Amino acid sequence: MSPAARSSQTLAALTLGCLTVAGAWADEPAQWLARMNQALTTRNYDGTFSHWHGGGQVETLRIIHRVQDGVVSERLASLDGSGREFIRTGASLACYLPDKRTVVVEQRPATQPLVGFPAVNEQTADFYDIREVARTRLNRRATHVISVTPKDEYRYGYRLWIDDSTAMPLKTQLCDAHGQVIEQIVFASLTLSSHIADALFKPAFSTEGFRWVRDTQLTLVPPAADSSAWNAMRLPPGFHMSIRAAQTLPGSSQAVDHLVFTDGVASVSVFVEHQETLPQSQAAAAAAQETPVAEAATVGSSSAFSTVVDGHKITAVGEVPPDTVRFIANQVKAREPPSVGARGH
Repeated sequence: MSPAARSSQTLAALTLGCLTVAGAWADEPAQWLARMNQALTTRNYDGTFSHWHGGGQVETLRIIHRVQDGVVSERLASLDGSGREFIRTGASLACYLPDKRTVVVEQRPATQPLVGFPAVNEQTADFYDIREVARTRLNRRATHVISVTPKDEYRYGYRLWIDDSTAMPLKTQLCDAHGQVIEQIVFASLTLSSHIADALFKPAFSTEGFRWVRDTQLTLVPPAADSSAWNAMRLPPGFHMSIRAAQTLPGSSQAVDHLVFTDGVASVSVFVEHQETLPQSQAAAAAAQETPVAEAATVGSSSAFSTVVDGHKITAVGEVPPDTVRFIANQVKAREPPSVGARGH
């Protein structure tokens, strides 16, 4: 997986339940989620927040978001630790890694934000229970506390403190199946402004002498365009493929398939590294073994699982329980895709 891809997965861990609701089915709690998503995607704002996860690590970050003449600009900067920054203008994303003196530039869909905003629709609501559980004050502001609770073991739940006057999220929590908090974001400051200067979308440090890595070509392909392409034979209930892309890794001429599966709230990215991108010894070992070598990891709320299928390395990463990425990775094959609406268990 490229540094930019890993960076994108790290950023995905900051999403924590930014939701869109559509349809007449939406009740008042769901409408608050819709207002929150509208605010996050259309307003100009500058905020500082702390990001904590169950491992005990706390990081302070600043996020700046601007919509100007139809172009979205975003900057996410770590204020401690490595000092990493991620700056997006339209479809271009630059990942600044000062500890490695490297900048990775990649292209992504112009509509895909730096921090993803999952969407809830009438079908997605079948898998989550959405309720307003309290009204309270946070940082001297009136908030609606909304819970999004999964109905099965394949996804995490959320609690969100939504500002009554601006609909911005002041606090978000990601919760496991037992309701325990495994990740939390709390804003220390949040300013909404009609104008944000261009200078605020520049990195805070000089990049003189840095190595620039231009990642490549990202070619989006309709999910059902190629019936012989890699796909998941079965998926957890409610999940479907939302993105299929071919991406070239830095320093390589070989393409990697990038698949995204989502239920509208949770999402899992799957990277298929073609046989040519694997070390020869690893490819030979994989071909010689009937049982592929598997690797699993959990960092904060993000789970990852890798296995080898037909000499290809399959890696699934997402802000979901470990069993979910394991399930999806083990189902990825180069076959006819499942029929629309098929569900697995």
